[in-house]
Amino acid sequence: MSPIRLLNLAILPALAELSRCGIPDTMDARRFMLAIALQESGLAHRRQVVGDTESGPAASFWQFEQGGGCKGVLNHYLVASTMRNLCVDFNIEATPAGLWEAMRYHDIVAAIAARLLLYTLPSKLATTAADGWAQYTAAWRPGRPHPDKWQSCWDVATLTTGAK
Repeated sequence: MSPIRLLNLAILPALAELSRCGIPDTMDARRFMLAIALQESGLAHRRQVVGDTESGPAASFWQFEQGGGCKGVLNHYLVASTMRNLCVDFNIEATPAGLWEAMRYHDIVAAIAARLLLYTLPSKLATTAADGWAQYTAAWRPGRPHPDKWQSCWDVATLTTGAK
């Protein structure tokens, strides 16, 4: 999937849903969500690649695991009610397994979960690549981080979203 396509088909609709819940749609959120999807999956896989197959424990372009991000957004005091209500709205079982399964095929729901995970961070969204890296690693806790890829992901996301 191309970055502009993910932005238009998943990120913008997800942010529109969340704005109705009081979480604003901002250029910084758009850029950050796109940068993370580029970092996590390269927009090439909705399921984590292990060896030569998409059989890993993480799902969606944002690579959520059932016991990690899925459980987190369904239980964190700042976002749990929003995530659970949106699961109901999208006819998704509001459990880590139900959310994980939906995220494999429903990019808007995956984008909603990604934005809600970022919303749990204590500080404002990053506006620089360096701060973005720190926030990304704090929220996603990647097992094998690739800091060498981050700047290019941030740059593509900045160009795609028009963020400054």
